[in-house]
Amino acid sequence: MKSVGFLKSLPIEHDESLLDVDLPDPQPLKTDLLVEVEAVSVNPADAKRRVRTAAEKPHETPFILGYDAVGIVQAVGEAVQGFAPGERVWYAGDANRPGSYAALQCVDYRIAARAPTSVSPEAAASLPLTSLTAWEMLFDRLQVPSNEETASLLVIGGAGGVGSITLQLARKLTGLEVLATASREQTADWCRRMGAHDVVDHRDLVASVRATGRDYVDYIVQYADTAQHWDAMCELIAPQGRIGTIVETPEKLDICALQGKSAALMWELMFTRSMFATSDMDRQGQILSRMARLVDDGVVTTTQTKVLDGLSAATLKAAHRLIETGATIGKIVIRY
Repeated sequence: MKSVGFLKSLPIEHDESLLDVDLPDPQPLKTDLLVEVEAVSVNPADAKRRVRTAAEKPHETPFILGYDAVGIVQAVGEAVQGFAPGERVWYAGDANRPGSYAALQCVDYRIAARAPTSVSPEAAASLPLTSLTAWEMLFDRLQVPSNEETASLLVIGGAGGVGSITLQLARKLTGLEVLATASREQTADWCRRMGAHDVVDHRDLVASVRATGRDYVDYIVQYADTAQHWDAMCELIAPQGRIGTIVETPEKLDICALQGKSAALMWELMFTRSMFATSDMDRQGQILSRMARLVDDGVVTTTQTKVLDGLSAATLKAAHRLIETGATIGKIVIRY
């Protein structure tokens, strides 16, 4: 099958940073769906794994990235329940298995769901990973109650893929007052369209939040730079508040700064459930089913902002270049 992979961790401008490769068709395991991929979106995780996983030693075989996909089920494993060939599904995949930069992909049925029917495959492809991350962050990690009406949420990195979905879910499914960071007029407008009540400037976060009339916020989610904003988050978090982040950092953080407020720091990694085959792994399929209904009901809008065409190294390189600028709004989608 046609696919795109890499052997060495190289700058994106290098000729071999991503390669067109032909691989054997995958064979589904007993809990797998075999999917013909129609569209994918490109995430910062794709670029991070490209530059990190073979920095010291090349991969022996091509490493296939890709953690968002929409496609048509071609076959199902013997233990699969609730899916049949011919159905369109969506999923974010498993970091331990070959990704979606390929014509065919196997995915465990418990972390997949039927795709929304009201939008195109490429529009749907912009959502799985960011939707799972945002949902797990709000409702599994921070445990935001759906009827919360007096609390506030600060989304650092509101115009990115995960931030865009977090803003929509928080605005539509909770009673939270929602703030988002943005530093350009374009990103500020996007955050407001996604659901932010107020937009604040990350370059002077404490002063900007307090200019809205809030001394503290009850929940903070960090999708940009944990170390850069750590002191500001510790200052702004409310007593007994909760901070959630998806951004790792090599820098040492003073977690004792949270002690006086009895505040919590929570990590979210969307791949945890599939990586460790947790007992609640099927919750990801349930979340994606709920998200599909929210899309079809017009509650959540897709976040694609740019669509590129073709499963090829050249197309994926163009997407990685854009991702690595750190200035993208919404999601970049590849239509196969």
